[in-house]
Amino acid sequence: MSAATEAHLEIQQLVHRYADAVVHRNGVQWTSTWAPDAVWDLGRGRLVEGIEAIGKLWYGAMAGFEATFQAVMNGETHLDGDGASATGRWYIQESYIRAEGTTGILLAHYDDAYRKVDGEWRFARRFLQPHYAGGADLAAAFLCSAEQLRERGVEGVDV
Repeated sequence: MSAATEAHLEIQQLVHRYADAVVHRNGVQWTSTWAPDAVWDLGRGRLVEGIEAIGKLWYGAMAGFEATFQAVMNGETHLDGDGASATGRWYIQESYIRAEGTTGILLAHYDDAYRKVDGEWRFARRFLQPHYAGGADLAAAFLCSAEQLRERGVEGVDV
């Protein structure tokens, strides 16, 4: 097995461990997926740095949900030349019930950077890119129209 394939499989396991921890509300498991000096960027100025700040934000956010189901869709990874860092993109779908009872879904992807910490892959950075956030009836606006992608500065939009 090539180093890139092995890294992809290990990172895939990391991504699934992260989503599993969201579903099962397991903060210990969830925080174990991050590097100590990681950055979590949720967009719109919501950026936190360091595992303590990331964990604090996660626990606070999860308190606002009665239940959350996060499913990982497709993804890709690219191993850097040093073999100890990589980048990737993973698509997710999240269905949720907020603490006050409203329901909704999130369709998004994460742009990630990974780093080996003590021989295991961890998130060095996760940048959430929402494409839809709203009711399950899909009545809210999608955030991935060509115009909105161009406004966000996404490269390669040609249709």
